[in-house]
Amino acid sequence: MSFHAAAPATTTIRLLDSEGRFVETDENAEYAAAARAIPDETLLAMHRRMVITRRFDHAAHNLQRTGQLGLWVPSHGQEAAQVGSVFALRPQDHVFPSYREHAVTMTRGVEPMEIISLYRGLTHGGWDPDERGNTHISTLVIGSQTLHATGYAMGMRLDGDVGTGDADRDACSIVYFGDGATSQGDVNEAYVFAASYKAPVVFFLQNNHWAISVPVSVQSPTPLVDRPRGFGIPAIKVDGNDILASYTASVVATDHARSGQGPAFVEAETYRIGAHTSSDDPTRYRGDDELASWVERDPIARSEGYLRSRGVTDAQLAEFDAEGEAVAADIRTRTPQLVAPPMQVMFDHVYREPHPRIDEQRGWLEAYEADQDGASHA
Repeated sequence: MSFHAAAPATTTIRLLDSEGRFVETDENAEYAAAARAIPDETLLAMHRRMVITRRFDHAAHNLQRTGQLGLWVPSHGQEAAQVGSVFALRPQDHVFPSYREHAVTMTRGVEPMEIISLYRGLTHGGWDPDERGNTHISTLVIGSQTLHATGYAMGMRLDGDVGTGDADRDACSIVYFGDGATSQGDVNEAYVFAASYKAPVVFFLQNNHWAISVPVSVQSPTPLVDRPRGFGIPAIKVDGNDILASYTASVVATDHARSGQGPAFVEAETYRIGAHTSSDDPTRYRGDDELASWVERDPIARSEGYLRSRGVTDAQLAEFDAEGEAVAADIRTRTPQLVAPPMQVMFDHVYREPHPRIDEQRGWLEAYEADQDGASHA
């Protein structure tokens, strides 16, 4: 399936309605055919990850409210966009998340407590990408990760890891960002370099309709899916609460990038059910009716409806709920037991190689601590 041929300019690809019923039309026919071929084990694995992520998300939110985390960034409502896209990746692909991609990072092997440690303020990043499925650390600087992903993809092309026809070698990078980030200069610069160098990068936009308190209608007078097209990047818009649409579109986009045809862009229209972060109060800027309309389009409920139509039983679904609760219980137990690391770790990983200024600052801290320790024993 060609990304160019399968990306109508004005169509939002949707394969599941709000009840989880399969929808096939002339406009989504190629995607529908691809979705029907998804193995049952993949469908179940994607649903499982969505369920576990939501339970993890809710438990982490409650930990923040009880003072165990300094901040939390909820992902409730965006599970299908994230899970569908990450399941389209191959092991050699590289992932560049922002700060809300809990489903993405955990799917690629990041441990829940590594995410928790980040939001407890105990780590610079939380994990080694080489040990976590080429998943780079979460980025809180809005939009900067698009440049990282584009630069890495340019390196892949220079290394010859694109367009060889070898499924175990051809690779791409994928970068996640939100609607607010599309107004950042970094993102637009990434588009320029990606298009100019035919970098194998997939820009995956989760349009959750609110850049903190600013609605997308204020952020952009034109559809966000049209912006990358102005840079020469093919783009498609999907229902981001539809796991089948997210998965099939991401397969097409990543195949396009890996084949050497250059970057691709997917806009997943979804909704942030919770607050922007635990420091935010969304009731101050959005209405109950809008929220309720999106709750009715819940991605997990839609996936569950589809699975039931394919014969999945209550017992199978209950297993996922139980596994999600076990993950939630585990982080509730382990989070209060986390302790702050030595202050010296702040100097680790600032530069890749040893740096005299960093060594000087580390030495000053060690001398200061030794002096303070000596004074306390005097």
